[in-house]
Amino acid sequence: MTGFPQIRLRRLRRTERLRALVRENQVQVGDLVYPMFVVEGRGIKQEVTSMPGVTRFSPDRLPPEIEEITRLGIPAVILFGIPQHKDEAGSSAYDPEGVVQQSVRTIKQAAPELLVITDVCLCEYTSHGHCGIVVEDRVDNDKTLPLLARMALSHAEAGADMVAPSDMMDGRVRTIRQELDKNGFSDISILSYAAKYASAFYGPFREAAESAPSFGDRRSYQMDPANAREALREVEQDIAEGADIIMVKPALAYLDVIRQVRNTYNCPLAAYNVSGEYAMVKAAVQKGWLDEKAVVMETLTAIKRAGADVILTYHAKDFAAWKADER
Repeated sequence: MTGFPQIRLRRLRRTERLRALVRENQVQVGDLVYPMFVVEGRGIKQEVTSMPGVTRFSPDRLPPEIEEITRLGIPAVILFGIPQHKDEAGSSAYDPEGVVQQSVRTIKQAAPELLVITDVCLCEYTSHGHCGIVVEDRVDNDKTLPLLARMALSHAEAGADMVAPSDMMDGRVRTIRQELDKNGFSDISILSYAAKYASAFYGPFREAAESAPSFGDRRSYQMDPANAREALREVEQDIAEGADIIMVKPALAYLDVIRQVRNTYNCPLAAYNVSGEYAMVKAAVQKGWLDEKAVVMETLTAIKRAGADVILTYHAKDFAAWKADER
């Protein structure tokens, strides 16, 4: 068998140009979606303490931020809303004048070409913090579905390009697809949180979105972190119901799931580099323990290498700025 010294695998690692020439996976700014938190009110610009560099904006404060995002070449944002009013039915979620609906219109006026994705889930809007209607301390799947569809429709009417159900109710993709189609929005696409795990990595997000449940947890509807085969069933069901893009969340602790989904389905695949993953990097950087740019580049490359086409990440602005500096 031919081997060393004829074959020297280090030859193609000798210089950066050689390494770049044979690089198998490369993350581009165009692969990224930037998550944003929008809060009801006016004149609000609040930093999220557990997520350095992440800010909550009221709709009127969005235009300068959107200008920066478009200047950096980031193609899309996903919006999470924090309303002033919360109730058991999450009624602010599908209010035509709700915070996300206002924000979509503001962004589309400031940057019509920017893709606007909206998170579809009731947790930020309910008084109990769960992702659906609660009946006797249990989230009722079927009673929640019409409200999710109503929420998605209100986002489409406001001008959203894509809706992203994250609630993990069974049947929500089909219900949303039918509602959109019935009302003339057959071109609005669905990014489904198909395999969303009941993860401990969501902590900082729940502070930012004010969405922690007031009792119990979400393990009865989000996936068990121990399961991978079940994720394939979830993805298969969402594709059958009409999802255009499917997603695995979180990303880093579930790279094996991303790879299994990619090997099994040809549907566009997204992965969410979640708040806890982001916060850990930021905390270590502040301590001087990690090189931020190197770690973020490696992290996003790992997610891409696992099979993701699209990466939702709070690092998007920093990544885009680093890429611009390299040119």
